[in-house]
Amino acid sequence: MEMKNGSVVLAYSGGLDTSCILLWLKEQGYEVIAYLVTPHTTHGVFIEDLRSEFVQEFIWPALQANAVYEDRYLLGTSIARPCIARRQVQIARREGAQYVSHGATGKGNDQIRFELTCYALYPQVQIIAPWRIPEFYSRFRGRTDLMEYAEKHGIPVPVTPKAPWSMDANLMHISYESGILENPKNHAPPDLYQMTKNPEDSPNEPDVLEIHFAKGVPVKVRHVKEGTCKETPLEIFCYLNEIGGKHGVGRIDIVENRFIGMKSRGIYETPGGTILLHAHLDIETFTMDREVRKIKQSLGIKFSEFIYNGFWYSPECDFVRHCIDKSQESVEGCVQLSVFKGQVYILGRESPKSLYNEELVSMDVQGDYDPCDASGFIRINAVRLREHNRLQGAAQKKL
Repeated sequence: MEMKNGSVVLAYSGGLDTSCILLWLKEQGYEVIAYLVTPHTTHGVFIEDLRSEFVQEFIWPALQANAVYEDRYLLGTSIARPCIARRQVQIARREGAQYVSHGATGKGNDQIRFELTCYALYPQVQIIAPWRIPEFYSRFRGRTDLMEYAEKHGIPVPVTPKAPWSMDANLMHISYESGILENPKNHAPPDLYQMTKNPEDSPNEPDVLEIHFAKGVPVKVRHVKEGTCKETPLEIFCYLNEIGGKHGVGRIDIVENRFIGMKSRGIYETPGGTILLHAHLDIETFTMDREVRKIKQSLGIKFSEFIYNGFWYSPECDFVRHCIDKSQESVEGCVQLSVFKGQVYILGRESPKSLYNEELVSMDVQGDYDPCDASGFIRINAVRLREHNRLQGAAQKKL
């Protein structure tokens, strides 16, 4: 791409890549507007505290969907990108900036997530993706070159040659990639994890919590022993991160399929999100019709793919989100659980909208059910199996 002077809003994380990219953009003659998502304040950049809207507008819908990519990844990085990019283009529009920029690599998913959001919300925007510009990636062939550039220019960065992995930290999780982790056989160093304790070193007493849900999202968390309560979305999520982190909950080490077509190894910590997933799955099964839940499960898988692949702001994702929201109308009640030594144990649940009928299911009470009806139910379901056996028998006789 031909470089031109102008204003560019850089999604600045303070990590190795964007710290170097900020200076590199200035070397190219751009006026750089640094955009930092953080609860703190710093002179000279746009500081945005997006934590509350991140929880309510992004994490909660993902929780309602039980959004998990490839059965294990709770989408902590994926779900943050549309939240970050949305505010980035709002700033670009407000400041009259033609360009936005990011530090995502040319091999990864984040470039897609950032840019699809930008184009969906600001179609005229021009995107500067340094890791896809030959002039940049020929000069910086990897993280070692970036570290040398940072040292030469006095740029403080949170990596060293001994710990060169790439980290993405947000309210929902921390992810780790690159460095020695690129060999899937290598174990994660013990000092890698920053959000959770090693379960072996966690307390020898569990924390027992009650999580109250309304329309599929938590509205209150109560610590049973201490009697303390958290009731705002941000307080609830931060508190569950604290409890989960203390007990080493939410660590996973996986190889996943990137949207761009390659496999990658990632290590993730998602303490609060893991606790909530267990609780929500339990109260949802307790209150939701079986057949509705089957449909909703399939929609949850599609929703997870949309998030992972960067299509949060798409008509198909909007449609699925509305369907999932509809499914949560009766997901209400309280789940009691124990958090202990890296695990979440469900202890009990109650709900005014429960579909559980104790008398109907009891082995000690007849209830409104005639066991004789089961004979016909079984015979009807066996028709298909008998026919299959007949055809198999006929085929064997021909042999």
